[in-house]
Amino acid sequence: MAKKKNKKDKTKKLSNFNKRQLKTSILEIFYGDTQKTYNYKQLGSLLGVKDMETRKLINVVLDELTEDEKLEQIQRGKFKLKSRGGYVLGRVEMQRQGFAYVVSEEVDQPILVSQGNLNHAMGGDKVRVYLYARRKKHQIEGEVSEIVERAKTTFVGTVERSRNFAFLVPVGKVGFDLFIPAEKLNGAKDGQKAVGKITEWPQKAKNPFGEIIEVLGDSGINETEMHAILAEYDLPLRFPENVLSAAEKIPLEIPKEEIKNRRDMREVTTFTIDPEDAKDFDDALSIRKLDNGLWEVGIHIADVSHYVRPNTILDDEAFSRATSVYLVDRVVPMLPERLSNGVCSLRPNEDKLCYSAVFQMDDNADVSNEWFGRTVIHSNRRFTYEEAQEIIETEKGDLKNEVLTLQDLAVKLRNRRFKEGSLAFDRIEVKFKIEEETGKPLSVFFKESKESNKLIEEFMLLANKKVAEFIGREKNKKQAKTFVYRIHDKPDPEKLENFNHFIKKFGYGIQTTSSRAISKSMNSLMESVKGKNEQNVIETLAIRSMAKAEYSTRNIGHYGLGFEYYSHFTSPIRRYPDIMVHRLLERYLEGGRSANAQKYEDMCQHSSEMESRASQAERSSIKYKQVEFMKDKIGEVFPGVISGITDWGIYVELENKCEGMVPIRELDDDFYIFDEKNYCLVGKHGNKKYQLGENVKVEISRANLERKQLDFKLIEE
Repeated sequence: MAKKKNKKDKTKKLSNFNKRQLKTSILEIFYGDTQKTYNYKQLGSLLGVKDMETRKLINVVLDELTEDEKLEQIQRGKFKLKSRGGYVLGRVEMQRQGFAYVVSEEVDQPILVSQGNLNHAMGGDKVRVYLYARRKKHQIEGEVSEIVERAKTTFVGTVERSRNFAFLVPVGKVGFDLFIPAEKLNGAKDGQKAVGKITEWPQKAKNPFGEIIEVLGDSGINETEMHAILAEYDLPLRFPENVLSAAEKIPLEIPKEEIKNRRDMREVTTFTIDPEDAKDFDDALSIRKLDNGLWEVGIHIADVSHYVRPNTILDDEAFSRATSVYLVDRVVPMLPERLSNGVCSLRPNEDKLCYSAVFQMDDNADVSNEWFGRTVIHSNRRFTYEEAQEIIETEKGDLKNEVLTLQDLAVKLRNRRFKEGSLAFDRIEVKFKIEEETGKPLSVFFKESKESNKLIEEFMLLANKKVAEFIGREKNKKQAKTFVYRIHDKPDPEKLENFNHFIKKFGYGIQTTSSRAISKSMNSLMESVKGKNEQNVIETLAIRSMAKAEYSTRNIGHYGLGFEYYSHFTSPIRRYPDIMVHRLLERYLEGGRSANAQKYEDMCQHSSEMESRASQAERSSIKYKQVEFMKDKIGEVFPGVISGITDWGIYVELENKCEGMVPIRELDDDFYIFDEKNYCLVGKHGNKKYQLGENVKVEISRANLERKQLDFKLIEE
């Protein structure tokens, strides 16, 4: 009886699940009795779930576990654990010391795998692991029995040549070099950056054998290094000739027959607001007062799906890329320039085809009517964010009445959004002034979001939300049709508790009793830390406690925005999921049947993966420029803030946002122990502490461009 009571108590504590937790808890129930079947109601009861939101989430998790072959559906709504013996599936996470952890949803903690038992598995690989018999008070151990799916087979690195052979030394934490026979160097010279591919890896060989498939150029040259970053994340450098040729065949002129089939909004005042250097204008706003006293606000999005048709060369290329990539000195577009900057771009004084969301709203920004469909527009003016900001601040300038009315409505939408649970994270964007010819960074500056940015953001959020609601809400008790959602899971409760524990040192705290309480108190916290020394550290840790947003056909809502339904509809020039949304919306407006859910789920997963890669590449390019900017400042001393603590060193962020590391070996006055829960390093003998958020002074000791790494030395005051 006591055991049952304890189990019940435990589930009560865990009733506010996020998706990751729920998966683990459901699998634990199935592992408790491997022969038993459960339906979602039984699982909800065992987990103490009472709210409808989490009950819906159980169904989403059961679908995903079945798709991942962890469970099998033996009859409608009834699930059973799939037989697995002593083997589990997971992904490899390499560690600095040479061993690895395999993270699997099938067990409650990472599996330790020694270097000798990896069987040539690499970081990110999907593997099958044989579990050893578990010893009491020891972590789970095992060995890789099969590499199910390689994360990478190509690597970017520097060529080190000998007379008869060479090695490609990959960038990053790879753990091996590629052995390249002389005849497979493809013209690569010593010291050059190149892309190598693994051709074989004999069982007893320490290094894989490979060949050079592309020479990127001499190390240290900007063009080479930016191309190397793209290649490192398997992102394309250029468009194939047949794709460019297909794009060139698309005419700029719009046939009159096409205009007849659309809602003609060319007479309505319309404009775009974009960054000064933008060329791909994929959204425009229109506004006019109606006879009924309401405002008609149009959110007009480039109709890319009209030009990029399914099962064409252009569509295949766009899907493969899935997103535009924004490096520090360039944009690598998802679509060829003919489309992104020309045919589809909503340039001023040109008729353009759009997919539009048109709303009627009152002076309080309450929407009373909505319409979605294809339109033709004519943009009257192209504003930069700076120009629009000046109108907002001075109340003077072109189209001032339209801009100021939209600003007033946007403020009301935003205030309501935050009141209803949206989180407010205003992150500072790091930018560089760059010398055009060499790509050398001349200065660092920061870009903050102002009212003109927020005006556009608010109406894009409105369109994305309303489109998702239009399709996602169940009508007449019918199941909603397949759609593409932008989902964001609840925060991990453990990370949130650790975060709360840490900020108490600064006199702050957040409420964690419910989703609404978390968002409300988090917004108050963000307001309280503005302008304080600890602002950046607290904001960074708050974001780390959150889940990552992704694409899925299985809607769980968007926690960060506080929206039950949310999608991406407003940027089809640079995001493939938006093209998917346009196509599905058109299909359903015409009365079409629900699309194949699995097909679209696979496309969502690919889009999420490509978005993650693009984001990593962007961060990598910023890091490279930061190191390049600081490399001539060796020996100089700067104030900074401890921005990260690990068991191998202390990360310090300078006032210019450049971050470097003080290696733990440099702290030679004591033996320091990493206290993960309290985000600090503590001296074993002297009890000296280095705490996250602490102000320090550092000297620049090394700048390694190859590793994109700055090394600092602490200066004691």
